Amino acid sequence: MTEYRRISYAVWEITLKCNLACQHCGSRAGHTRSHELSTEEALDLVRQLAEVGIKEVTLIGGEAFLRPDWLDIARAITDAGMICGVTTGGYGITLDTAQKMKDAGIKVVSVSVDGLEATHDRLRGKAGSWQWAFRTMGHLKQAGIPFGCNTQINRLSAPEFPRIYEKIRDAGVFAWQIQLTVPMGNAADNSEILLQPYELLELYPMLARVTEQARREGVDVQPGNNIGYYGPYERLLRGGDAWTFWQGCSAGLAALGIEADGAIKGCPSLPTAAYTGGNIRDRSLRQIIEEAEELRFNLGAGTPKGTDHLWGFCKTCEFAELCRGGCSWTAHVFFDRRGNNPYCHHRALKQAEKGIRERFYLDRPAAGIPFDNGQFAIIEEPFHSPLPNDPLAFSADAIQWPEHWQEKPLVTTLN
Repeated sequence: MTEYRRISYAVWEITLKCNLACQHCGSRAGHTRSHELSTEEALDLVRQLAEVGIKEVTLIGGEAFLRPDWLDIARAITDAGMICGVTTGGYGITLDTAQKMKDAGIKVVSVSVDGLEATHDRLRGKAGSWQWAFRTMGHLKQAGIPFGCNTQINRLSAPEFPRIYEKIRDAGVFAWQIQLTVPMGNAADNSEILLQPYELLELYPMLARVTEQARREGVDVQPGNNIGYYGPYERLLRGGDAWTFWQGCSAGLAALGIEADGAIKGCPSLPTAAYTGGNIRDRSLRQIIEEAEELRFNLGAGTPKGTDHLWGFCKTCEFAELCRGGCSWTAHVFFDRRGNNPYCHHRALKQAEKGIRERFYLDRPAAGIPFDNGQFAIIEEPFHSPLPNDPLAFSADAIQWPEHWQEKPLVTTLN
């Protein structure tokens, strides 16, 4: 088997055009990119994806359905023998559109829900976007397309997390992908909404409790790549058995990211400037995957080379060889380099044991282009020292628990 078949899943931004204006949007979506792929180029890329062994493609934006030929692309993916999914903000998917999605072969849809109504609309930058997200889920249900939700966890959404779960459960989701908001794109300009590292200590018991409730009720909670890392709830959050724990960044190993102008990355979330391995207008997809160093940085996993990039806390961590610094995207957008991840539950716990509290602050702002990042610095301070006044600070006291949950304490804390 040739080396390029290491990658099996692709996330494809088919347009940067969007009908929302999210405070946390990493790609700063809104207008189309310059020189987005033509229909002919997109359909040729579908062929190349199948040739290199991709099994599943998720179409994203911006907002994917704002590209006029998006259903042609979806149909071509299906006809090529790959699974086609879509991630959407859900603003404007009518029942007719949902039925056309079904006819095009789209197998699964993930709808973004980032809070209860007021919080969601605030984060998404448009009044009525929450109502539309749930209307879209209803249309998908009528059309017979399985759907889940995805949620960004930050200081605005975290207090509402249990109640968000109940809303999407009642809407009929089968799965819920969760991840921490990180400072890429618009979120770098709105860093006050980001959770501070020490706030993870009060966040994770809540995430574990909600996850346990969801699993009891048949909803599969799917943690994103910046969730967890070897804290007391790691196996619970990742599925519950002995082998479900974080095993390192998969960029370029299992995943592929495609931008609307044909740029290829090892992960769709990675910053464009530092991680683009080439463009399909210049080289074939196979050549980029096989040859581009930007897609090969994880190939040293399991060898001494696999930890060469680590620095700071992550370099000294007992899980360094397995973890390799957690999510490369998360580390890079904080510090403009990968290898030291502040969003780690294990790290927060270890620092607290030593009486240390970590906080970050913005040292250099982002440039204001899609998939960009600024640079943050970390402060280490005595754990119980006074904190600056911060009206958005998160604590367990702010969590909005449904009343009927009070008699169902967390019973599973797998190490």
